[in-house]
Amino acid sequence: MKVTVISSDGNVIDHALPGGGEENEYCKIPETKPTDRSENSHSLGVLINFGKLKILDLGDLTWDKEMLFMCPKNLLGRVDILVVSHHGFRPSSSHALVDAIHSRVAIMNNAPAKGGNVPVLDTVRQAPGLETLWQLHYSEEGGLEHNTTAEHIANPQGSDEGNYLLLTASPDGSFIVFNSGNKQSKNYAAK
Repeated sequence: MKVTVISSDGNVIDHALPGGGEENEYCKIPETKPTDRSENSHSLGVLINFGKLKILDLGDLTWDKEMLFMCPKNLLGRVDILVVSHHGFRPSSSHALVDAIHSRVAIMNNAPAKGGNVPVLDTVRQAPGLETLWQLHYSEEGGLEHNTTAEHIANPQGSDEGNYLLLTASPDGSFIVFNSGNKQSKNYAAK
Protein backbone atom coordinates (compact mmCIF):
# COMPACT_ATOMS: atom_id res chain seq x y z
CA MET A 1 0.00 0.00 0.00
CA LYS A 2 1.25 3.48 -0.85
CA VAL A 3 -0.22 6.65 0.64
CA THR A 4 0.64 9.95 -1.06
CA VAL A 5 -0.08 13.16 0.81
CA ILE A 6 -1.57 15.60 -1.70
CA SER A 7 -2.63 18.38 0.69
CA SER A 8 -1.36 19.45 4.07
CA ASP A 9 -1.28 22.66 6.11
CA GLY A 10 -2.81 24.73 3.30
CA ASN A 11 -0.46 23.42 0.60
CA VAL A 12 -1.27 21.07 -2.27
CA ILE A 13 0.82 19.12 -4.77
CA ASP A 14 2.07 21.04 -7.79
CA HIS A 15 2.91 18.11 -10.08
CA ALA A 16 1.01 15.28 -11.74
CA LEU A 17 0.89 11.91 -10.05
CA PRO A 18 1.02 8.69 -12.13
CA GLY A 19 -2.16 8.64 -14.23
CA GLY A 20 -2.66 12.40 -13.85
CA GLY A 21 -1.70 15.46 -15.86
CA GLU A 22 -4.46 15.58 -18.48
CA GLU A 23 -6.35 18.79 -19.26
CA ASN A 24 -9.47 18.84 -17.08
CA GLU A 25 -12.54 19.50 -19.23
CA TYR A 26 -14.66 19.91 -16.07
CA CYS A 27 -12.85 23.12 -15.14
CA LYS A 28 -15.05 24.80 -17.75
CA ILE A 29 -18.19 24.36 -15.62
CA PRO A 30 -18.70 27.83 -14.11
CA GLU A 31 -18.48 27.48 -10.37
CA THR A 32 -17.29 29.82 -7.68
CA LYS A 33 -17.45 29.64 -3.93
CA PRO A 34 -15.99 31.92 -1.27
CA THR A 35 -12.34 31.43 -0.40
CA ASP A 36 -12.12 29.30 2.70
CA ARG A 37 -10.40 31.00 5.60
CA SER A 38 -11.11 28.25 8.13
CA GLU A 39 -8.84 25.44 9.28
CA ASN A 40 -10.51 23.18 6.68
CA SER A 41 -8.25 24.55 3.96
CA HIS A 42 -5.37 23.00 5.93
CA SER A 43 -6.83 19.48 5.79
CA LEU A 44 -4.68 16.47 5.18
CA GLY A 45 -5.60 14.90 1.85
CA VAL A 46 -4.31 11.53 0.68
CA LEU A 47 -4.38 9.33 -2.37
CA ILE A 48 -4.13 5.69 -1.36
CA ASN A 49 -2.86 3.10 -3.82
CA PHE A 50 -3.52 -0.47 -2.74
CA GLY A 51 -2.27 -2.56 -5.62
CA LYS A 52 -4.47 -1.55 -8.55
CA LEU A 53 -7.05 0.19 -6.32
CA LYS A 54 -7.00 3.99 -5.87
CA ILE A 55 -8.84 5.72 -3.00
CA LEU A 56 -9.04 9.51 -2.58
CA ASP A 57 -9.70 11.06 0.85
CA LEU A 58 -9.31 14.83 1.14
CA GLY A 59 -10.64 15.19 4.68
CA ASP A 60 -12.41 18.57 4.94
CA LEU A 61 -10.49 20.21 2.10
CA THR A 62 -12.49 22.96 0.40
CA TRP A 63 -13.26 24.01 -3.16
CA ASP A 64 -10.52 26.63 -3.55
CA LYS A 65 -7.80 24.10 -2.64
CA GLU A 66 -9.34 21.41 -4.88
CA MET A 67 -8.98 23.81 -7.81
CA LEU A 68 -5.22 24.02 -7.29
CA PHE A 69 -4.65 20.36 -8.21
CA MET A 70 -7.61 19.97 -10.58
CA CYS A 71 -7.43 23.03 -12.88
CA PRO A 72 -6.36 23.49 -15.56
CA LYS A 73 -4.96 19.94 -15.31
CA ASN A 74 -6.19 17.02 -13.26
CA LEU A 75 -3.00 16.18 -11.37
CA LEU A 76 -4.57 13.10 -9.73
CA GLY A 77 -6.06 11.14 -12.63
CA ARG A 78 -8.91 8.72 -12.04
CA VAL A 79 -9.71 6.92 -8.79
CA ASP A 80 -11.87 3.97 -7.85
CA ILE A 81 -13.25 5.24 -4.54
CA LEU A 82 -13.91 8.79 -3.37
CA VAL A 83 -14.42 9.52 0.30
CA VAL A 84 -16.62 12.58 -0.19
CA SER A 85 -14.93 15.63 1.32
CA HIS A 86 -16.18 17.60 4.28
CA HIS A 87 -19.17 15.31 5.07
CA GLY A 88 -20.77 16.48 1.82
CA PHE A 89 -20.84 20.20 2.75
CA ARG A 90 -21.26 22.85 0.02
CA PRO A 91 -17.75 24.37 0.33
CA SER A 92 -16.23 21.15 -1.06
CA SER A 93 -16.74 18.66 -3.90
CA SER A 94 -16.48 20.81 -7.01
CA HIS A 95 -17.44 19.47 -10.44
CA ALA A 96 -13.81 19.92 -11.44
CA LEU A 97 -12.84 17.32 -8.84
CA VAL A 98 -15.81 14.97 -8.60
CA ASP A 99 -16.44 14.70 -12.34
CA ALA A 100 -12.79 14.48 -13.42
CA ILE A 101 -11.72 11.63 -11.15
CA HIS A 102 -14.48 9.30 -12.49
CA SER A 103 -14.79 7.36 -9.23
CA ARG A 104 -16.81 4.17 -9.35
CA VAL A 105 -17.96 4.53 -5.75
CA ALA A 106 -18.35 7.50 -3.42
CA ILE A 107 -18.73 7.17 0.34
CA MET A 108 -20.23 10.15 2.20
CA ASN A 109 -19.60 10.37 5.95
CA ASN A 110 -22.56 12.66 6.65
CA ALA A 111 -24.97 13.01 9.57
CA PRO A 112 -28.71 13.63 9.26
CA ALA A 113 -28.26 17.41 9.60
CA LYS A 114 -24.49 17.74 9.05
CA GLY A 115 -23.30 17.62 5.47
CA GLY A 116 -25.24 15.86 2.79
CA ASN A 117 -26.07 19.22 1.19
CA VAL A 118 -28.26 19.00 -1.92
CA PRO A 119 -25.70 20.47 -4.37
CA VAL A 120 -23.06 17.96 -3.26
CA LEU A 121 -25.46 15.00 -3.27
CA ASP A 122 -26.48 15.92 -6.83
CA THR A 123 -22.91 16.53 -8.03
CA VAL A 124 -21.72 13.18 -6.69
CA ARG A 125 -24.76 11.16 -7.82
CA GLN A 126 -24.48 12.55 -11.37
CA ALA A 127 -20.69 12.19 -11.68
CA PRO A 128 -19.41 10.39 -14.78
CA GLY A 129 -18.58 6.76 -14.09
CA LEU A 130 -20.22 6.62 -10.65
CA GLU A 131 -21.83 3.27 -9.93
CA THR A 132 -22.90 3.87 -6.32
CA LEU A 133 -23.09 6.64 -3.74
CA TRP A 134 -23.05 5.26 -0.20
CA GLN A 135 -24.15 7.49 2.69
CA LEU A 136 -23.59 7.03 6.40
CA HIS A 137 -26.92 8.76 7.16
CA TYR A 138 -30.03 9.84 5.32
CA SER A 139 -29.67 13.59 4.69
CA GLU A 140 -32.66 15.53 6.02
CA GLU A 141 -31.83 18.35 3.60
CA GLY A 142 -31.61 15.95 0.68
CA GLY A 143 -35.03 14.39 1.14
CA LEU A 144 -36.22 11.56 -1.06
CA GLU A 145 -35.26 13.36 -4.27
CA HIS A 146 -31.55 13.86 -3.57
CA ASN A 147 -30.40 11.05 -1.23
CA THR A 148 -28.99 7.85 -2.67
CA THR A 149 -31.18 4.74 -2.68
CA ALA A 150 -32.28 3.46 0.73
CA GLU A 151 -30.25 0.25 0.42
CA HIS A 152 -27.05 2.34 0.25
CA ILE A 153 -27.70 4.35 3.43
CA ALA A 154 -26.39 2.85 6.68
CA ASN A 155 -28.69 4.87 8.96
CA PRO A 156 -32.04 5.46 7.24
CA GLN A 157 -34.39 8.38 7.74
CA GLY A 158 -35.33 8.97 11.37
CA SER A 159 -32.85 6.50 12.78
CA ASP A 160 -29.33 6.65 14.09
CA GLU A 161 -28.48 3.18 15.25
CA GLY A 162 -24.74 3.69 14.90
CA ASN A 163 -24.66 1.63 11.70
CA TYR A 164 -21.53 1.82 9.59
CA LEU A 165 -20.19 1.19 6.11
CA LEU A 166 -17.25 -1.18 5.75
CA LEU A 167 -14.96 -1.20 2.73
CA THR A 168 -12.94 -4.36 2.13
CA ALA A 169 -10.38 -3.90 -0.63
CA SER A 170 -8.16 -6.25 -2.60
CA PRO A 171 -4.91 -5.33 -4.36
CA ASP A 172 -6.29 -6.70 -7.65
CA GLY A 173 -8.65 -3.68 -7.70
CA SER A 174 -11.80 -5.44 -6.54
CA PHE A 175 -13.62 -4.35 -3.40
CA ILE A 176 -16.75 -4.89 -1.32
CA VAL A 177 -18.88 -2.34 0.54
CA PHE A 178 -20.90 -3.71 3.48
CA ASN A 179 -23.84 -1.80 4.99
CA SER A 180 -24.25 -2.83 8.65
CA GLY A 181 -27.72 -1.26 8.70
CA ASN A 182 -29.30 -3.75 6.31
CA LYS A 183 -26.53 -6.38 6.46
CA GLN A 184 -26.11 -6.29 2.67
CA SER A 185 -22.89 -6.15 0.67
CA LYS A 186 -22.15 -5.08 -2.85
CA ASN A 187 -19.19 -6.54 -4.73
CA TYR A 188 -17.24 -4.48 -7.26
CA ALA A 189 -15.09 -6.45 -9.68
CA ALA A 190 -11.64 -5.20 -10.64
CA LYS A 191 -11.52 -3.03 -13.76
